[in-house]
Amino acid sequence: MNAQHRLRLGPLPRTETVKITFSCQIPLRDDLERYAALYAAAYGEEVDVAALVPHILATFLASDRGFKRSKRATRGG
Repeated sequence: MNAQHRLRLGPLPRTETVKITFSCQIPLRDDLERYAALYAAAYGEEVDVAALVPHILATFLASDRGFKRSKRATRGG
């Protein structure tokens, strides 16, 4: 990994996927494309924005304390 670029998102795992389509505003699309370029520089592997989005969302959800509390409350534990 290039030490110049430290990203929260690590190398992408290989997983089974389901296709979901969404719309976003142009500034978000531009940021996602910039993130993909940084990812390629950091890990030496170019990836499509569509491949990054699920991992970015999973990382966000895993770090959201309110969401984690809600999941625990729903499970009753």
